[in-house]
Amino acid sequence: MVANQDRRTRYTVVLADDNKEMRDTVAKHLGSEFDVKRAVADGRALVDTVLELQPDFAIIDISMPVMNGIDAAIKIVKQGSATKMIFLTVNEDLDFVRAAFDAGGCGYVIKRSMAADLPKALKAARAGTRFISSSCELLEES
Repeated sequence: MVANQDRRTRYTVVLADDNKEMRDTVAKHLGSEFDVKRAVADGRALVDTVLELQPDFAIIDISMPVMNGIDAAIKIVKQGSATKMIFLTVNEDLDFVRAAFDAGGCGYVIKRSMAADLPKALKAARAGTRFISSSCELLEES
């Protein structure tokens, strides 16, 4: 009985970042509650992987080759995927924040705040609310 409960509480994740070290770091930060199904290095691979695996979450960098993360998210949403998308990026510009949410994102985390903010973003996404790293919220208020 306990094994079934454990399986139900492990959320599936696809990681998308063109930097392998960053993908590895994110995977380590996710802990035992999350099962990383695949890590990819470009937006086209992200779209294909999300549509194939239908993970609970996709953690997406914005600046990637072949297709950027925002365009990939738009394609994923257009295909009807229920995957919750959290952007993990160095971009703090408010235009990127707006574009990410317009593309269907439910979280926007700045990489330098990842340790503190990624768990909060995942929790918010599970609850059906949005999360924005505090440095971006300050931009939004000005």
